[in-house]
Amino acid sequence: MKDAFIQALTLDSLAELQHIPKSDLHNHAGRGGSMSYIGQWAGTSIHPPIQPFEDLSEMQQWFEENIKVHCQGLQGYLKRIEASFAQAHQDQVTVLSMSFGMGEVDSLGSMEHFMTTINDLHQRFAPRTKFYPELALDRADQPEAILNRVEELFSYGWFTSIDICNNELAQPITAFKPVYRCAQSYGVKLRAHVGEFGSADDVMEAVEELELQEVHHGIAAAASPQIMKWLANHLIPLHVCPTSNVMLKVADSYDKHPIRTLFDHGVPVTINTDDLLIFNQSVSEEYLNLFRSGLMTPEELNLIREHGLNNYN
Repeated sequence: MKDAFIQALTLDSLAELQHIPKSDLHNHAGRGGSMSYIGQWAGTSIHPPIQPFEDLSEMQQWFEENIKVHCQGLQGYLKRIEASFAQAHQDQVTVLSMSFGMGEVDSLGSMEHFMTTINDLHQRFAPRTKFYPELALDRADQPEAILNRVEELFSYGWFTSIDICNNELAQPITAFKPVYRCAQSYGVKLRAHVGEFGSADDVMEAVEELELQEVHHGIAAAASPQIMKWLANHLIPLHVCPTSNVMLKVADSYDKHPIRTLFDHGVPVTINTDDLLIFNQSVSEEYLNLFRSGLMTPEELNLIREHGLNNYN
């Protein structure tokens, strides 16, 4: 597939890219579908944001007012999950890691019902995609209050990784050490959102304190050659989301995105969507964005694509 991928980029062909296997390892499940899919179901036209967001709260407000208003309640939530799997199928995402919060599990009444429902959607709408569900915690969660619940959820053997997301400043990441030791005992991948808005030191602290194996975002590490060298030497992948970074003003543009610096320093990186229902860029489009900007060559982007596909090997 290497030659086909390089040719598709060189020809600037989105249609051809959509036939080539790729991964999406940083995908928030209820936001992973396309606007057109939800709009068609809801009988309306949904238009993407026209300018960057000032912060995560403004992004969430936009999502509430432009997406969730059309797909409310349990039926709307399940339609958004369906849309996420349908998007993976349409864009030939053959390795998909999607994150779910504890509230999403609770919305279906029990973990057993949640697993059955999500597995059914997976098999119906993306049967050829290898699916790896992730449990996402909120950085504002009180670890001591959720520890037993986290252990109960992992005991089902369904979740394959753990994450912490949302406001990086909500509390010290070290507060989650007991939760991550619990997750570690179940053999899942240890991930966390860090270094999106914070510093390179924040990335280093999170990786060391929580013994992270992978980082969601982590682009702040590009400011420190020493930390990039450490990440490269320890083979810690950063699951980067270019359009998300641009739309949240943590990267100036595609042609100035820190993924270039990270890649040049040997840090393993992957390319992902984050919140497709907000940022309106598929994985294939993210590859095109970086190529069109002149930031990376087709050969370099193919190495990144292959790394993502091998993430669970």
